[in-house]
Amino acid sequence: MVSSVVSKLLLTAVACLLVLTGCQQDEEQSASLFVFGTIVEIKLWGVTEEQGNRVFAEIQQLFHAMHRDLHAWEPGRLTEINNAFTQGQPATADEDIVAIVRQSQWIEERTGGRFNPAIGALIRLWGFHTSDYPIIGPPPAQKQISALLESRPSSRDIHIDGLQLRSDNPVVQLDFGGIAKGYAVDLAIGHLQQRGITNAIVNAGGDLRAMGHHGDRSWRVAVKRPAGGNIGTVEVRGDEAVFTSGNYARFRQDEQERYPHILDPHSGWPAQDVASVTVITDKGLLADAASTALVVAGLEGWPAVARALGLDQVAVVDESGTVHLTPEMAKRIHFTGDVVRVIVPIDEHSGEE
Repeated sequence: MVSSVVSKLLLTAVACLLVLTGCQQDEEQSASLFVFGTIVEIKLWGVTEEQGNRVFAEIQQLFHAMHRDLHAWEPGRLTEINNAFTQGQPATADEDIVAIVRQSQWIEERTGGRFNPAIGALIRLWGFHTSDYPIIGPPPAQKQISALLESRPSSRDIHIDGLQLRSDNPVVQLDFGGIAKGYAVDLAIGHLQQRGITNAIVNAGGDLRAMGHHGDRSWRVAVKRPAGGNIGTVEVRGDEAVFTSGNYARFRQDEQERYPHILDPHSGWPAQDVASVTVITDKGLLADAASTALVVAGLEGWPAVARALGLDQVAVVDESGTVHLTPEMAKRIHFTGDVVRVIVPIDEHSGEE
């Protein structure tokens, strides 16, 4: 499910590149940071160049610390925790990791295990602990996949005592690829709010959270199309996160088949029923994890999972390009070009997980 970085982008190199552009107060200040394997663009409105430069540098430091602590395969805090789990030992985490684990446990339960950050060993088995895509070669053997799934690794196997984490299941290996980018975007927005900034957008490779306005208009963002280009645009209302997960960018390829990087924690195999999912909600962390879980849920299961998470703004693109929309999302997207649309109610008749 959660690839090391699923649709999500790999926590790879954090570069020291910080590109700033700015003018006078009440005009746009912007910075581009290369982090989490993608360009993170931050735009502010209504601040001075000095204010912008200061907060950009602060956020760069926050992201640098996150990369060091949350990387799933490079040496750091998370790999130390995973090694301790393997040995049946407790491990000391920091507040960010504990917060992500707690949120992950709730989301895993609500999604019926379709979001599960404890399957890092499965992700590694598939070769998705890498920044270099596509991966060429056959998939793992079914017996290897089955051997890992027999132990049913789950974030709910993790016991939290303050900053101490412990797992009785040695197969539990944390990979925050499906949630870390959302957490980072939330962290950046929270930092800006603490600095009194109310008009901003933090865009991590097309996944973003925005608040306030861009001058005299709302922030306008694109809803991505799996085959390239955009389905349409959305105008952000107040403070919202817009995240998309898809099976089109990161994959393993052999002579017969293409294997997307979003894995189903139940089967151990890539989810292939849905091309992409876009979610709008108030927090990046939830939007990030939910979009992955809804890809795994597939065309039949996503409405129930969306309802279980309290989401009413979802767009699901199937392999044929048809867009399946909740009624609220249908009101939000300004479509570009011809798009086949299906409205899917999310109500008490959608079913429960």
